[in-house]
Amino acid sequence: MASRLLAALLVLSTTSFAGISDDVRQALARNNFSAAEAELQSYRGEKGATPDYVEALSWMARASLQSNQLDRAQTYARQTESLSRQLLAKRPLDAEPHLPTALGAAIEVQAQVLATLGEPAQAVALLRHNLVAYRNTSIHDRLQKNLNLLALAGQPAPALTITPYLGPKPVTLAELKGSPILLFFWAHWCSDCKAEGPIIARIRSEFGPRGLILLAPTTLYGYKARGEDAEPKEELPYIESVWKQYYPGLQVAPVPVNKENFRVYGVSTTPTMVLIDRAGRVALYHPDVMPYEELRSAIEKVVR
Repeated sequence: MASRLLAALLVLSTTSFAGISDDVRQALARNNFSAAEAELQSYRGEKGATPDYVEALSWMARASLQSNQLDRAQTYARQTESLSRQLLAKRPLDAEPHLPTALGAAIEVQAQVLATLGEPAQAVALLRHNLVAYRNTSIHDRLQKNLNLLALAGQPAPALTITPYLGPKPVTLAELKGSPILLFFWAHWCSDCKAEGPIIARIRSEFGPRGLILLAPTTLYGYKARGEDAEPKEELPYIESVWKQYYPGLQVAPVPVNKENFRVYGVSTTPTMVLIDRAGRVALYHPDVMPYEELRSAIEKVVR
């Protein structure tokens, strides 16, 4: 089955392209590494190592990792990081969108390569170092996600900020200790979250009588329908309308609306599922969609 990365690249290959990062993704969607490399070489010879070029290089790293070409993935990731740092000497990380995408991917790929090679401690150290360095930037949540993937399972679940909220009033995770808990992180714009909704509803219906507690944290994004800018007082009721329309089987779940939860749990991918056992420890941390059978199997182990 095609990976989600390659599936996304295939979607991109049917759209219009404007920059080198898009051209490279188009070539990678066709699994044509040589064409992607030729695009990169030609572009850099003409325009140099721009932020768009560096992002394109990061796509080479990600595609190489997806193809299990670890040495090549590591090489591209290190080149991406080096060029990113050179550019950062002259500009803030979040001055434009290409550079944070590139640097975040470069660090992510290097950590994943280390973990794949059986060096998880080094991967964790790499991510923790960069979390400190980039704690106040847009790549924080992405780095935290990767750290959580490696190190959160088996650890006490980080506290959840429960205000403000929509729906029933939530209580803290500390107050819920003794019950298995499923956190379903979602976003109002997220089509994958809507697709996961019926699965979560089925899980809640099946395991609620056995003690499973469901919380559905989300956050404000500064916009609502069709990308229209929105202040919190406008976006919050919009989020509530989306929740009621697209998640009819989940209305019993409290919905904390706080960005800090996304930072602490590293939610740069929605949906993200976090399963907490009766002792208050994380039993599962899963960014991205999750099939019913896989999620059910994990929950069965913690409700016993």
